[in-house]
Amino acid sequence: MKRRLLVPVDDPNGTKVAGHFGRAPYFAIIDIDGGQVVRKVVEPNRSEHTGGRGHAHDNVFAFNPHVVIVYAMGPRGLSSFQMANVAVLQANSQYLDEVVASYLRGELEELTQGCLEAHYS
Repeated sequence: MKRRLLVPVDDPNGTKVAGHFGRAPYFAIIDIDGGQVVRKVVEPNRSEHTGGRGHAHDNVFAFNPHVVIVYAMGPRGLSSFQMANVAVLQANSQYLDEVVASYLRGELEELTQGCLEAHYS
């Protein structure tokens, strides 16, 4: 089954998972087909947190993710993905490759609560 993952990352190579979704400088978009990574691209975060427009959680819908994997996310972002039936899973490593491997093994748990440190809810 084809799936598209979206993971906030700290670097343009998509190596390290960012600590918070909306403030991440980049997003890694990983296409999975038949349990294998078939494509990975890294796109800049063009939201208001990085000098652009809009909220990151609204902007990334253009990438059509099936799954978002994060360490933390504000309650408004989490709610936005839940209402759109996009799964939000908790990252279990600081390295993207390890997080993707954990996803493929079915080891990631659902994120059920937005972080309380978010500037808006």
